[in-house]
Amino acid sequence: MPENRVTNFFGVIRLPFLILTPACISLGLATAHWSGNEIDTIHFTLVLIGALTAHMSVNAFNEYFDFKSGLDLNTSRTPFSGGSGTLPGNPDMVSMTLVIATGCLLISAAIGSYLVFASSIGLLPIGLLGLLIICSYTPWINKRPLLCLIAPGLAFGPVMVMGTHFVLTGAYSGSAFAVSLVPFFMVNNLLLLNQFPDLTPDKQAGRRTLPITLGLHNSTHVFQALQLMSYLCLIIAVSTHYLPDNALAGLLTLLASIPLVIGLYRYHGNIQKLIPLMGLNVLINIATPVLISAGLFMA
Repeated sequence: MPENRVTNFFGVIRLPFLILTPACISLGLATAHWSGNEIDTIHFTLVLIGALTAHMSVNAFNEYFDFKSGLDLNTSRTPFSGGSGTLPGNPDMVSMTLVIATGCLLISAAIGSYLVFASSIGLLPIGLLGLLIICSYTPWINKRPLLCLIAPGLAFGPVMVMGTHFVLTGAYSGSAFAVSLVPFFMVNNLLLLNQFPDLTPDKQAGRRTLPITLGLHNSTHVFQALQLMSYLCLIIAVSTHYLPDNALAGLLTLLASIPLVIGLYRYHGNIQKLIPLMGLNVLINIATPVLISAGLFMA
């Protein structure tokens, strides 16, 4: 594959953003380990590949639909929002992007089907929910504010974390559910903040995100509430013994969340001022599950 093709492929799957997937998957691995189960490395590897291809698929579908709708041509891109810019610069990649998105979806579905067969039919509902989110996120969910808010967190929280735990243990658990609420709230906020710079072009394209329906200031209130809930869920899970004390290592990112929320209240309407805050939000989303997982492995 020529070098520019490789670069374009990495662009449409948004390679730098894929690091969020192993960070979230690590929580399901950590709860399985903490509960005393022997980890099947083959099954865990399949879970990781399936989750990564699912993430690649939704990213590529997003790139495809945003280009076809004309949204990409009206967006002021930042390092964290507005798409990768691959297709506006390489329109010959449009058909290939759809092939990539569909191919990754089929790989993820095939791996999920095997894992359902290898573990239990109990995995099927959460797997189907994940596939539904992938297929409907850009063309349908983005037009429904509440679903648009919670769909990312559902995918990276309960679906990924509880799905990983189930594959490795054969059962769902309160611990896995409790810890999955942390990325549920945080990843919702990750996508919510990334929608702030895109308010005008998203509105022109017919989307109905929370910043469009509530405005930036009110959306900042929502962001603050979700960020607080992510840490409260962790504290409650530890205090009720669903998670060990070591899981509180995730609270270390609270030191970064406080200036993030303060900065968002000050600069929610200033795209240039938002960019470093968006970067800080990404770091919090990656570091928090990694810290919690490390705590669980050391418990």
